[in-house]
Amino acid sequence: MQDAVLEGGFSEAPVEAARAFRAALEAMARPGRIETVVGAAPPAPASSAAGALLLTLCDPETPLHLAGRWDGPALRDWVRFHCGAPLVGPAEARFALGDWAALSPLSPYAVGTMEYPDRSATLIVELPALEPRGVTLRGPGIRESAALSLPETEAFRDNATRFPLGLDFFFTCGDRLAALPRSTRIG
Repeated sequence: MQDAVLEGGFSEAPVEAARAFRAALEAMARPGRIETVVGAAPPAPASSAAGALLLTLCDPETPLHLAGRWDGPALRDWVRFHCGAPLVGPAEARFALGDWAALSPLSPYAVGTMEYPDRSATLIVELPALEPRGVTLRGPGIRESAALSLPETEAFRDNATRFPLGLDFFFTCGDRLAALPRSTRIG
């Protein structure tokens, strides 16, 4: 096993995982809010924020899809060593990581069922920039409105119309993350 595979995890796993989990929860509970997470250093092209989400949310029971250039040997080995998550195709994934182009189209990902809407996928979308401006967001967790730079809008509008079914999203850039749950309306 390469030394690089052994590196890049949390140095103080319980503390850093708890902080990253709290940041993920805060971002999901308050769409448009940008959180900073530290402690993970996954292989390129994954950002440190994406790495922190993987370390916090993925385990041997959590199927993960790596899309596009994120599906490379270094990141695959890193995920296997640090998370133990089984690597699968988009239809079986509970989490998926890549940029917008690599993750598209969204149709293969699970959106849950009426009996089990929680059996859907969460996509971790790597962005070149993550800013609190751009598309207007409304819905649960947002006082009046919020704004977030999104890669496009129509797919997120369509996703919100399927509620309680649909996909949830994390957006990452460097050490920053934001979230867009399926209940958020794009306006």
